[in-house]
Amino acid sequence: MNWVVKALYLLDKEPLAMVSLLAVEGSTPREAGTRMLVTAKAIYGTVGGGNLEFQCIDQARLALKHPSGTWRIQDYPLGVLLGQCCGGRVRVMIEHLDPAEADWLEAVRGLDSFTLRSDLHADGVRRRLSEEVPNVSARGPVPVVGDHLIERLGQPLMPVLMFGAGHVGIAIARVLKGLPFHLRWCDDRTDVPPGVLIGDALTLCAEAETGTGLTLILTHDHALDYELTKAALRSPARFIGLIGSATKRARFFSRLRKDGFAEDQIARITCPIGLPGITGKAPEVIAVAVAAQLLQITDKIRTLTEDTRHDQTLPVA
Repeated sequence: MNWVVKALYLLDKEPLAMVSLLAVEGSTPREAGTRMLVTAKAIYGTVGGGNLEFQCIDQARLALKHPSGTWRIQDYPLGVLLGQCCGGRVRVMIEHLDPAEADWLEAVRGLDSFTLRSDLHADGVRRRLSEEVPNVSARGPVPVVGDHLIERLGQPLMPVLMFGAGHVGIAIARVLKGLPFHLRWCDDRTDVPPGVLIGDALTLCAEAETGTGLTLILTHDHALDYELTKAALRSPARFIGLIGSATKRARFFSRLRKDGFAEDQIARITCPIGLPGITGKAPEVIAVAVAAQLLQITDKIRTLTEDTRHDQTLPVA
């Protein structure tokens, strides 16, 4: 949702257009809900590049020559109209944002996800938060004055609890910025970067809300790693990632068995961390592998959650 903050900043300084991917179908370079901001001289964000983006930028700058509030909705079959081989279809809104109608931006600032209603008027678009069911589509009649659009934007950030502010922890924290995670970063040392919670790691682990989150354990102390691993196994964390070699894994797993943990509990631990097949040991390489793994896990969790919700809405035979 960085575009929200950027839009609020730019609206006070110069005319601003917004490109919105209202809906997509098939293979497309970006997902529905994507926003791109365009001024006379600059572009912020992307709707996926290629001819689609060039066309949208041109249309946005044309909109800037018209009064604020001016809007247009256009369908783009990517293969037929724009020659993009992905071949999908997108419905795009392009508008010259009206500073007098910016209250909705303030209302959604800081939200990870929300449902937005856009009422289409001849002189502009009126927006507000809503709890209605999304109704946007890449097909069917193009919306006109008097219609309204319901979009679901963003996604809840996945909580990540990370223990360890050494070289690898710093690299991971850097890579996670801008990705759909909320990082809580802990260490029991005092010489750590800003933003790290300093205190007894085990206490912080016990206090952490890990019910729907992902846990990473990579401290400077193997004994502390072991105690944190045991604490994490007693929590409902959805992922427990432990940094270490095959030898560390074998020793930890053997100790956990002696301490009474069952095989299905131990199987919750991923060690070493990071997407398999990436073998580099530099902190930056590990960080990229871990971020990719967390994204993969998060997608699986969200898919399972959506499937469960869908199943609950099906009629009982």
